[in-house]
Amino acid sequence: MTLLEEFRAGRISGEKVLHAFQAAPVADLGFARVDLHRSLRKGFPEVIFGEGKTCEQVAEIAMKIVQRDHRLLVTRIDAEHARAVRKKLPKAVHHQTARCITFEKNPLRPRPGTIAVLAAGTSDLPVAEEAAVTAQIMGNKVERIYDIGVAGLHRLLNRLEAIQSAHVIIAVAGMEGALPSVVAGLVNKPIIAVPTSVGYGANFGGLAALLAMLNSCGSGLTVVNINNGFGAGYAASQINALAAGELK
Repeated sequence: MTLLEEFRAGRISGEKVLHAFQAAPVADLGFARVDLHRSLRKGFPEVIFGEGKTCEQVAEIAMKIVQRDHRLLVTRIDAEHARAVRKKLPKAVHHQTARCITFEKNPLRPRPGTIAVLAAGTSDLPVAEEAAVTAQIMGNKVERIYDIGVAGLHRLLNRLEAIQSAHVIIAVAGMEGALPSVVAGLVNKPIIAVPTSVGYGANFGGLAALLAMLNSCGSGLTVVNINNGFGAGYAASQINALAAGELK
């Protein structure tokens, strides 16, 4: 739990929370300035974007975060990043398909409500898994429903009951990006569409799927950037937390 969550649950005093606010909000590592108050403001600590950072930089930032917070998420990493972090945090988990690392000192009991993560095809799994891992580490139940693209509509309809029962839906698709529009016509829950860069030349690295989703006539559909599974997972978690009465 974050300090804010512990305070709301009555496990710590307001004095301890006040002391946390009085501490320096930023840790200057020279190459990075780590936001130590992110969890107090947002309910989750600063997330490390690993791509472009050295293994040593990622590991040092990670250690600074876990010194203060109980949870950690690192996105867009490779195997070398994972080894560097796990050398310092042996209990950290490397999610290979998602290209993420997570760490929890005390795993949370998932809040009520399910986030359904849909993937049109197997090639979309890295982005879908990034969304799923993000939502899970933030305290949500996640149901993965994969390989249900519109090229075989019966596959989607076969899982319709599970999709309709979710509180929030993340729909991940490349190629022509049709899956979120179809799902939006079948459910009455918030849908977060994630275009991926999967596709042939005219897909333009995901731009075709992005534009298709932005121009969808499906109601209740919002769209994040190309390959942004993390952004979708984070937004879905906030929606689910609001439904659970955790956000004021």
